[in-house]
Amino acid sequence: MDISLNGHEARALGVLIEKAFTTPDQYPLSLNAITNGCNQKSNRDPEVDFSEAEVRIALQGLRMKGLAGQSVPAGSRVERWRHNASETLSLGEREVAVLAELLLRGSQTAGELRSRARRMRDLPDLAALEQALQALRDRGYAITATGGRAPRTSQLLCKQMDPGAGDTASVEPAPGHPIAPAGAAAPPTAAPGGDPAPLADRVETLERQVRELTRSMTQLREELGA
Repeated sequence: MDISLNGHEARALGVLIEKAFTTPDQYPLSLNAITNGCNQKSNRDPEVDFSEAEVRIALQGLRMKGLAGQSVPAGSRVERWRHNASETLSLGEREVAVLAELLLRGSQTAGELRSRARRMRDLPDLAALEQALQALRDRGYAITATGGRAPRTSQLLCKQMDPGAGDTASVEPAPGHPIAPAGAAAPPTAAPGGDPAPLADRVETLERQVRELTRSMTQLREELGA
């Protein structure tokens, strides 16, 4: 499945998944709770300072991509949001928990991932983690690079978080699968003068992001009656 998230959407989705596991009594989450979760200082890298308006737009984007939905509980005027990652991405709970950590902290080693994701779902050993990572790689949602002292895994839903994740050099492919995940774009080639990506590719990426933002803003204005 070819799903592309911007940085705001990736952080909001990570928060929805995390809080669904760690604070189920407060889930689904209000806009304020999601904003606070995006901006919290612990278990986040990088730290951000999103406004509620920015988070609302991100949630609308996730809803359009089938990754989040909203509801208004009986007796409440406050709309609340839940994630649909398991259903839309066809992932189990362990895989979703590991994906959330990648969305909230960026690329990590296996040891870091297991230690951090265990607060959401049990991962008894590294073999259990590897099984979850293999499922993410098989579906094109993550990639593991073997360069450096320890292999590091990056998520592929939001390329702006891990801009080098699409580079297939020193990448560990899934058994029986090509290195490039299905639906993933080929890594950018260097342009003359040392530019890391052709100008046309950058323009295309920016245009796509502007179109997504415009659709989200239009939908938000309609809902607010503006």
